[in-house]
Amino acid sequence: MAMPRFALALLTAACLASTPRLAAAQAGGFPIKTTPRTQFVMMEGEVVRRDGGQTAHLAQNVKLPSGVKINYKNGIVEMPADKLNPKGKKITLREGDYVRVDGGVVFATPASASAAQGAAPVAPDAKYEKLVQHGPGYAEPAMQVSLLNKKIELLNQKISLLSQGRNDLPDTKSLDAQLAELDEKLK
Repeated sequence: MAMPRFALALLTAACLASTPRLAAAQAGGFPIKTTPRTQFVMMEGEVVRRDGGQTAHLAQNVKLPSGVKINYKNGIVEMPADKLNPKGKKITLREGDYVRVDGGVVFATPASASAAQGAAPVAPDAKYEKLVQHGPGYAEPAMQVSLLNKKIELLNQKISLLSQGRNDLPDTKSLDAQLAELDEKLK
């Protein structure tokens, strides 16, 4: 009689211990460590992880640092909400499409690119430039450099104000507001 109760208690403890893991999977996947070369590719009906030339099957959904969630079984990629898409966006990967570490989706064919954009189907032999659906927070590198230079300029102004050797603290609210605005743009 003691053995079945012990087994029941052990089973209950195991179920309770696994509850947070199940909740995380239902919420959209587990954070995963990546390298700059990591890609999540739709191959033969499921998403696999590709690092350089090596591929590995996934056993759970993935959540990238950018907030992009990838369902490894059906290839649905869920982009987080942002200013352009307040409700987020869902894209279904097709064979050969892949997701980069930054959350950008690279389409393998014109058909998968047009399907992701909700456009009319295209001819199978259509020519196209590689289309990349950028992930959240993407900004052109030149724009990022410009914003970072502006931030450096504002920080130098603040340092100059604060290092004047005055007894009272100077008012930096305007500079702080501008820095906060730049930080928001850099996200």
